[in-house]
Amino acid sequence: MKHLLSIGDLSAAEITELLDEADRFAETLRGREMKKLPTLRGRTIFTLFYENSTRTRSSFETAGKWMSADVINISASSSSVKKGESLKDTAQTLKAVGADAIIMRHPSSGAAQQVARWVDDIAVINAGDGSHQHPTQALLDAVTMRQKLGDISGKHVAIVGDILHSRVARSNAQLLTTLGAHVTFVAPPTLLPFGVESWGVEVSQDFDSVIKSADVVMMLRVQAERMRGGFFPSHREYATRYGLSRARRESMRDDAIVMHPGPMLRGMEINDDVADAPNTVVLQQVTAGVHVRMAVLFSLLVGTGQDLEGAK
Repeated sequence: MKHLLSIGDLSAAEITELLDEADRFAETLRGREMKKLPTLRGRTIFTLFYENSTRTRSSFETAGKWMSADVINISASSSSVKKGESLKDTAQTLKAVGADAIIMRHPSSGAAQQVARWVDDIAVINAGDGSHQHPTQALLDAVTMRQKLGDISGKHVAIVGDILHSRVARSNAQLLTTLGAHVTFVAPPTLLPFGVESWGVEVSQDFDSVIKSADVVMMLRVQAERMRGGFFPSHREYATRYGLSRARRESMRDDAIVMHPGPMLRGMEINDDVADAPNTVVLQQVTAGVHVRMAVLFSLLVGTGQDLEGAK
């Protein structure tokens, strides 16, 4: 694996290898007072974000620093991008500076793939491109599911909300179906992508029916910043039909878990009581995100199966 651009580029074996590697990092770091490994000492990693981010950016930065890499953040709002520099020139500049890896988020679908073609000899990691892909989010979600539920194969995962604009939904659908899970998208017709029937998932508008058999209910953020026009009548109606209320939570199986990629829109997508309930694993997802991103950086820059404690 040279880059990580899309879940679709990974086989089931490669996905499992990354999940196992994330678990190895979690185990290696457990109980350590100083969370620092020499694994990527001497490597230089740039994060290049053209969109705002809290969880993804901070966890990639933490992952790199915990492995002793030099991590440098480049924000489009404070870089030469504001002067009109092209994406190509920015990427090639970072390569010339000495980047070993570029972690990038961009509002245009396919941007990460294009950068990988321009700087093919360094690792490019897609941290979200438009409504297309967010592979490390799907990987951290899978790690969390394995920790809470065991084997993913055969599990029923309901992904609920703004499917149309969600790179999280696309990446998770690919990963989960590859690992043998049954996935149901729950959304109003206006928030479903064209051709979704070919994605290997079921589609429903009846949240109350689907939720009763789900092992995982993954709520999605309504991405108002990507919407032009009325995709649903009102926030109140959306919450009534597609929000995770206390009553809906009580209809779930006792061992089912609730997930959300964040940030959560409390009161619309998810009730406050549900967001803070013990079976809601949002913070566990954040923790898993650091270990997954360590695994991805390690796999791209060193190789899987190597000594996690040794520098290379």
